[in-house]
Parts: sequence; C-alpha cells; structure tokens
Amino acid sequence: MAHSALLVMDVQRGIVNRFEDAGYLPRLRGAIDAGRAAGVPVIYVVIGFRTGHPEISARNKSFSAITHTGAFAEGDAGAEIHPDVAPRPGDIVVTKKRVSAFAGSDLDVVLRAGEIDSLVLTGIATSGVVLSTLRQAADLDFGLTVLADGCLDPDPEVHRVLTGKVFPRQADVVTVDEWVMAVGR
Repeated sequence: MAHSALLVMDVQRGIVNRFEDAGYLPRLRGAIDAGRAAGVPVIYVVIGFRTGHPEISARNKSFSAITHTGAFAEGDAGAEIHPDVAPRPGDIVVTKKRVSAFAGSDLDVVLRAGEIDSLVLTGIATSGVVLSTLRQAADLDFGLTVLADGCLDPDPEVHRVLTGKVFPRQADVVTVDEWVMAVGR
C-alpha cells in the first residue's frame, strides 16, 4: 500500500497576498484537515534564504530581482506560512532554495525516511513550484496526485492547461473535494 504525504508548497504570506481567490485558503485548509484526519503527513515547503541572499546568483532570472528587497530572507514576515493554513506541532517544514520543492532542500531525505512513495501536491504557483516539483518527483518515481483547486497561478489559462493537459501525463488530477472524499473512506 502506498504511503502518501500532502505537500503544501509556497503558501507564504508574501505569495498568497498576490491573489484574490477568497476560497483558496479555506479549500486548502479542508485538504489539510482531511489529510491529518486520515493520518496523511502534511509537509510544508517554503522558499527561504539567508540574510543578503547569498544563495542567489545574479544569473538566476527567477530570483535575482528579490536580492535587493530582502524578500523571503530570515526575518521577512512575507516568508511566513499563511496563518490560515499554518503548520501544527508535528508537521514538517522544508525550506527550499529554488523553484522545485526538492532543489536545495532535504525533502527527498525526509520522504525516504518516512517511507513516503506517493505525493499529493498543492501550492502557489501551478506554473512554478507545482510544475517543477511534479516533474522532479515523477523522475524520482513517486506516485503523484495534484489537487487542481488546491493550486493557484497568476495566469488562469496556464493553470487550466497544466492541470487539464500536462499534469495528467504524470499524475492523477482531482479536486480537493474528490480527494477529501477518497481519503475519508
């Protein structure tokens, strides 16, 4: 039988605040609560850097713009996990240094130690952390599920194409409600 974990990725104040979907955090909270009730480990993945961003190269187009702002560095309130979906004691928080949840983190070590072989992916953004993590996790032979409405993207069309056409090649794509019903059985 597969041992699954729910990944809640990049749901940090500075990222969540860029979106106006009032239903997102309650949906995500529903998935988190259902996962916990079913004994599914909840693992939070956050982007985080040291003060001064020494991990970011000037050649990195995705991250070099934040090196002058202090964003997502130690002490930045925007780097905190949004309080509506905050971790509880016993939840694991993994800090990554790039887009994929695996890049610059100890996520793979945590998953292997917990004998996790299947991942349920949620997070912001669909075209960022979710896509990158899905691709890397598929290459690492994890079973994959994506909660389509447990993900957000600044471009609704990109989200639609990824969840409707790209992700199904490597993952089961379901809604939060469908997954909650499945894990509640």
